Amino acid sequence: MSTADALSAEITKQTALLNELRLQNNDPTRLDATKRELGELKRRFAAISRVNDPAENGAPADRDEGKKRERLLLKTAKGTRDYGPAEMYCREHIERIVKDVFTTYGGSCLDTPVFERKDILAGKYGEDQKLIFDLMDQGGEQLALRYDHTVPLARYIAMSGATVQGKIWQVGKVYRRDSPVMSKGRMREFMQADLDIVGVWDPMIPDAEIVSLLCTILSNLDVGEFTIKINHRKILDGIFEVCGVPSDKIRSISSAVDKLDKLPWSDVKKEMTEEKGLSSDAADKIGEYVKHKGGPALLDQLKADEVLMSNPSAKQGLQDMELLFTLLKAYNNVIDKISFDMSLARGLDYYTGIIYEAIVEASAPPGFSSANATAPPPATAGASSPAQPKKKSKKPKADTLEEEEEIDESQVGVGSIAAGGRYDNLVGLFTSAAAGEGKKGASLPCIGVSIGMDRIFAIIWPKWVEKGMRSKETMVYVMAAGDGLLEERIRLVQELRDAGVKTDFLAKKKPKLPAQFAAAEKDEVPFDIILGADELKEGLVTVKEQKWEFVDGKKAKVQSADQGIKVRREELVAWLKSTPTYLNWSSGRLI
Repeated sequence: MSTADALSAEITKQTALLNELRLQNNDPTRLDATKRELGELKRRFAAISRVNDPAENGAPADRDEGKKRERLLLKTAKGTRDYGPAEMYCREHIERIVKDVFTTYGGSCLDTPVFERKDILAGKYGEDQKLIFDLMDQGGEQLALRYDHTVPLARYIAMSGATVQGKIWQVGKVYRRDSPVMSKGRMREFMQADLDIVGVWDPMIPDAEIVSLLCTILSNLDVGEFTIKINHRKILDGIFEVCGVPSDKIRSISSAVDKLDKLPWSDVKKEMTEEKGLSSDAADKIGEYVKHKGGPALLDQLKADEVLMSNPSAKQGLQDMELLFTLLKAYNNVIDKISFDMSLARGLDYYTGIIYEAIVEASAPPGFSSANATAPPPATAGASSPAQPKKKSKKPKADTLEEEEEIDESQVGVGSIAAGGRYDNLVGLFTSAAAGEGKKGASLPCIGVSIGMDRIFAIIWPKWVEKGMRSKETMVYVMAAGDGLLEERIRLVQELRDAGVKTDFLAKKKPKLPAQFAAAEKDEVPFDIILGADELKEGLVTVKEQKWEFVDGKKAKVQSADQGIKVRREELVAWLKSTPTYLNWSSGRLI
């Protein structure tokens, strides 16, 4: 027996053992050891297969050898997924609502490449720099997949000579090499919708516009109750300075504070002191500030803090926040959605002013309400902390001995569903770098928001299914009784399409009527139009409206003995467009 055959037999044996251990709910330690051994066997088998494969060594493969090859693993890459037609119908519904608000607020559309030069993205994301997907050398250029829409927008503005003004929006996929939590919409490839206001405008007016826009979008979507947490980078920087944080640690400490939405203060303090070298005294002072949240009353409390107001950065930030609250009161149904939250930090390096993020009930990990900075720290070091996301057994990465931990998705929240802030220096960073060493390029203030479309979908999709929403746009299905009437069907289909009615038919010459009804039912089409030879001579068609109901929690067509009604052919379009189904079509509701 050859080495490859022996390894193949050993893999089969080890796989059977692993399956047996799983069925027996065996000791996790033994399970992990068995998995590692199986992975090592598979790597050795793959290496031998490559060496023995003539095609891999530049020689033609000998088909007569009957060489056994491993089966192709049909799956998407880690952190990515497919969306079926029904899911895409829901996603497109979400996207239409977001884009409609973008244009209602005066936005113009932009599209940028999905990958950028690596030096464009480098140094913009703080500790998240490690999450950038690098690409191999492509014809002399070091490239990377875009991490967000903000940096590509700033690059675009810089390339235009920093002359762009106005509101710009973009919807597209971005990429982060993060640990995915698929069921919560946290993936490595995901859709973001951004709107940014670019240019020099009067203080805080663009900031208030962005907050109002975000409130409008989330109110129009079925995400449930939401809160927009707001803070100011200058206030945070001022707090860090008066608490004794060295200037070279401010960004890293800010990243630690940003974890207070999912970790208790005791854990965040531990990261500050043990991992980032901050003194315990400085951390405790920070803790006293970041526990606060509220509204305009919190502004008054902070303005009464003489130590904080003595810091120019904090003073400017508080003045900005005061003006922002004044402007937000002029927008309807906005101010009651706002929480001035001192624990909000936003870890990205390019923010310079107001920062914000939108959260819903599902944002925090399950049972993790005490992870908020307002919760008092544990009385003792041994006090129990809220449950942390459990990590499942490790899986070996392909072609490497390094292992990657999987996260228990039941212990993870959706996270924020939208976030953003002001970034006044990012465009100038690009123009100055392009101008050369020692030269200062033109700059342009910007503020924007990024909406996590996949996280919103993860919240809306279960409700969409529960409400019995449609899964397709087709409104009419044209059928024929008897001889098929193919040409007559095609003529009517095209006539309805020309009138703006979404119509389909079965691509068969002489389909049986039950097969046509089944196809229409599968697509959840509300109107069946049936052609008959005698009716056509009289200028009539038969229209049968179909309805759906819930049966045992699933959508099912209502069975009816109704034979439909006769409608004159020349009146058909007007008749369809007068029905409640047509008039309420944009709601997406089927039941």
